[in-house]
Amino acid sequence: MLATVSSKGQITIPKTIREAMVISFKDKIDFIIDNDRLVLRRVKTLKDLRGSIPSRSGNIDNERQHARAAVSKKFIEEMK
Repeated sequence: MLATVSSKGQITIPKTIREAMVISFKDKIDFIIDNDRLVLRRVKTLKDLRGSIPSRSGNIDNERQHARAAVSKKFIEEMK
């Protein structure tokens, strides 16, 4: 599939490729040079990874509360 480079050096990723690679508005794309090839890769965010690791307790709200308490404790200790 071909795309044309604009006068500003921009290209449009064709819709079929965006859909196949699940690329949407404001996603980050990484450009990788591999010898004589240019590879584009969608950068995954923490949001993309949500749910990939099961919670230890089975209750995400408890884990969030525990994490907030640990961060607060560390912050208070560093302030002393």
